Amino acid sequence: MKALKLFILPLLATSVIMTGCASRKPVATVDATQGLSSGSTGNDSGVTVSTQGLSEDAALNAQNLAGASAKGVTEANKQYLANRVVYFDYDSSDLSNQDYLTLQAHAQFLMANANSRVALTGHTDERGTREYNLALGERRAKAVESFLISNGVNPGQLEPVSYGKEMPINPGHNEAAWKENRRVEINYEAVPPLLK
Repeated sequence: MKALKLFILPLLATSVIMTGCASRKPVATVDATQGLSSGSTGNDSGVTVSTQGLSEDAALNAQNLAGASAKGVTEANKQYLANRVVYFDYDSSDLSNQDYLTLQAHAQFLMANANSRVALTGHTDERGTREYNLALGERRAKAVESFLISNGVNPGQLEPVSYGKEMPINPGHNEAAWKENRRVEINYEAVPPLLK
């Protein structure tokens, strides 16, 4: 089943790209206390939400969660919940120390909201073969999944998926672009009604 997913998902991703849906740019960083940047939507929480490295849908989802006041969302962890991207070093699936607070905040939220589900989408830069990058993207997604489970999240709430190098957020061909593309996006499948 997983092998089938790894085969079908890139095909679906390619069809989405070809229809133009994936060509949307990410929403700019927003500070709701100072107004909106061009092309952004805001929230009324006063929390700055960085949506760099996210697809437009994931960025809008991050905006919604940043203004949340539901169970599992505290003032202390709102800023970490607004972060939906975990970055990785070259050819690595190791989590960095700076990602722990972000992932702990998401774990706390998911434990408090048992109906929430998350897709953990693993991505790589363009270097390497398609097969190698699909495996590396999967290892990255599973590293995030493993951390969340070890912090009390129900495994049924998590779905690790790898896109490999098929969905770069930055189309450049240099180290700066590659650094942005080595990531796992934390995408909530639906924002619970209490978060709106």
